[in-house]
This record gives sequence, C-alpha cells and structure tokens, in this order.
Amino acid sequence: MNESGSLVHALLDAAAASAPDAAAVRDRPGVWTYAELAAWSHAVEAVLARRGVGRGDRVVVQLPTDRALVALFHGTSRRGAVFVPINPAMKQFHFDSVVENAEPVLILQPAEFAPLWTEVEEAYRDGTRTEPTEVDLDDVAVLVYTSGSTAAPKGVIGPHRQVTFAAGAIQAVLGYRQDDVVFCRFPMSWDYGLYKVLLSTLGRSEIVLADAESDLRLLQRMREVGATVVPIVPSLATMIATLAERESGEPAPVRLFTNTGAALPDSTIEKLRNAFPGVRVVRQFGQTECKRITIMPPEEDAERPGSSGLPLPGTTVHILAADGTPSPAGEIGEIVAAGPHVMPGYWRAPELSARAFRRDEATGELRLHTGDYGRLDEDGYLYFEGRRDDMFKRKGIRMSTLEIEAAAMDIPGVRAAGAIPPSETRDLAICVESDLPPTTVLKELAQRLEPQKVPALCHVVDEFPLTAHGKNATKELALLVEGARK
Repeated sequence: MNESGSLVHALLDAAAASAPDAAAVRDRPGVWTYAELAAWSHAVEAVLARRGVGRGDRVVVQLPTDRALVALFHGTSRRGAVFVPINPAMKQFHFDSVVENAEPVLILQPAEFAPLWTEVEEAYRDGTRTEPTEVDLDDVAVLVYTSGSTAAPKGVIGPHRQVTFAAGAIQAVLGYRQDDVVFCRFPMSWDYGLYKVLLSTLGRSEIVLADAESDLRLLQRMREVGATVVPIVPSLATMIATLAERESGEPAPVRLFTNTGAALPDSTIEKLRNAFPGVRVVRQFGQTECKRITIMPPEEDAERPGSSGLPLPGTTVHILAADGTPSPAGEIGEIVAAGPHVMPGYWRAPELSARAFRRDEATGELRLHTGDYGRLDEDGYLYFEGRRDDMFKRKGIRMSTLEIEAAAMDIPGVRAAGAIPPSETRDLAICVESDLPPTTVLKELAQRLEPQKVPALCHVVDEFPLTAHGKNATKELALLVEGARK
C-alpha cells in the first residue's frame, strides 16, 4: 500500500475509504475512527475558509499534540494552506522569529484555538462542507522549524509531493499494519512525530498520541493501549528499558522499536529485547530536510552492528570527499542524499538553502549535503560517523564525540553521556548522568578507548540536559562543564 506522491489529505481520504471504522487516532480523552477524523478535517477546512485562510497561507499552530491537532493538520492541507506546527516549549524569542519568517495569516495558541474549535465542533455536528480548494502536489503542505537552540529557527519546506513520497518510502520498509497500535511520545512539531501520523494513516494503523503521558505510567499506558510500534530516541529507550527492569507483569505486545536522533547503545538494545521478547529494534538515520535517509530493514535488525541501514526505496546516498568526488566503499566522507524525498530548501532563506541543497552539475538532480559524515560498505549500508561539529582533532588523532559517548554508555551505571570537544580554554570533556564518581568513569573509559580519546575531565550530573526532542543539549552540556571548572 503506497499512496506516495499524493496530497497529504488524500492519504486520509484513502484510509477513510478503505478502513472507515478502524481506529485512527487516540489521545487520553478518546479515539476517532478514520471516517470520523476525515469528517473533523472537513469541518476544520470549512472554518478556515470562513476565517479567510486560503491556498498558500501559513497557519502557525502552537498547541499540544492531540486529536484536534491531527484534524487541524489535514484540514489545513485540504484548504491548500501551510501547516506550521511549533513546539509548545519554544520560547517567545524564537517564536517571534518564526512568526516574522512565516508571516502567517492565522496564529493558533490555546487562547485563540478555543473559540476556533467551538466553530469546528458546530461545523462537525452540522456536516458543514466548503468548496474544495485546488491543491497542487508542489504546493507547500508544511513548514517544519528547527528548535533554534543556537540560532534563529529555520523552516524546512515540505511540499505535498516530497512529504508523501517520504512517508510512502518509509512505510514500504517498516510495514505498518492495520492491527498496529503506534505509541508516539513525540510532538507533531518535530518531523518524527508528524510523520508518525502519516505512516499510521498509510498502514491504517491506530496512533496513540502520548506526548503528555507521565513517565512513571509509561509502561502501564503501553500495556493499556496494546502498543505494537514504539518510536524512540536514546533517552526514551533508556527510560523504557529501566522501567521494564523494575516492573513485573506481562509486557506490552511491542513488535517494533524505531530509533532516531542518535545511535542506541548496545546495552540498551539488549535490555529492550529482553523486556519485549521477539521485538525488532530498527536503526534509522535522517534529517528533516529529506525526512529519512536510511533504515535498517527490520528483519536485519541484529545484523551489521553500527549501521543505520539502506537508502529509502527510490533514493540514493552518496559519500563525497572534501573535493566533491565520490569516496570508495569504506572511506569516510560527507553524506549526501538524493531522490524525490529531498525538500526544496529553507523558507525564505536562499543563502542557507544554496549551501545545503545543491544541483548535481552532471544530472541536475537536487542533492542534500547533510554536513554529516559517514561511510558505505560494499553492500551499500550506511555507517554514520558524526556531524561536522562532532568531528575534531586531538593530539594528532581525528575522532568523533559519538565514539566517546558510546564508550561511556557501555560503562555499567552510566545512564546518559555527552562528550564536549576541546575549546581554546578547555580540553576534551565528558558529562554523564550516573552515581559513579568521575574518576571511575575516566578509568573505565581508559579501558575502552585509545589514550588520545580519553577525556581530560568528567562531570557527573543528577539530571542530564536534553532538547525538547530528547537529544543531548550540547550547548547546555558545555555550560555545565565550564561551570564545574570554576
């Protein structure tokens, strides 16, 4: 089943036609079928039309991820407008820069949303429809803004064509099914959460929006809803594995964990497999600028340790040397993605777009230069080696923060780790969440790493700083280490 290359809301219409009574989306208050979700999205479309929202207009939405937000997403798509989801945790300073960049005709935060949703409820009860808008595959469906932790957020342009192709290609590998229950802890403001809505629709699966669920009730809620597919990042995986070790009872029927954000430590993968018998732990690699680059086929989840898998069907991964020439198998270079999943650029940022999105001189094909480094093996499987900022030289040796973090996570008792590259005023350091003393961590690292790669400083914290998407908060980690030295 692959409706790639279609309009976003057409994915929902196809699901509503083939599985109208199947559960589509669930949050804490309740659940909608695909037929009900389609009807709610039509009601949203009618209200947006009444509010003067038209084709190409931007609708900025800073709301919790629940059923209403999914209906807003599809209703905005029907209207031909651009859905701009913003993380509720984004601070006003960055939110203002998004508004300035996107120039929306409508901003929906909780205060503005309440009266609009009252209108949507009336339209739903009355079955109100509006004249359909003609929407083109190359119209922009969504703008996904980066978190803006170090600079002003930039909006990745997501046209219908690229978004639905990417969703269809991922679905072709992961194979969501109608009997699946997708337990999603991530907001729709992050493409990881947004695409889970689309993947669930392609699979006619039920998605459980669990962004607001309590950490302590996580496993209980997974059991209650019968979760079979759980998207994770390393921090969430560690939490699930730790809770599973402490709790007894029948586990949730999870068949698939899909990981992104950073590599999962082998110890965490082993714990997940022990806690959920028969589960596949799927490694993935991607960027919002093309959604997903590689996926390890689920049936090969235990093979090729360290690999993030094969390119999406219909796409290509190139490894380029510093001079732009292709690198042979096994050699590290910049990861460059090509194919119908590559987005056209950043919203109203031509200079930034020109650096990342470049045409191949020979073929004219648009390629995404990721700024990430990796290598391909002889069979075309990708091995991620680090981001540009992760790579550095120390004592004459080139290394990556990732290998140092992986070694730290291999130490029993270390729950989280973040390596901080050397600066002009500080040597290589590592920050860990652990009950171990710093000297023990450094001694254990010395047994796992070459001498040049062992940090000079270890700082232990009670609570590890993470971004809103569960990744290491690099800037905050560096500040913690600097503060510990004073």
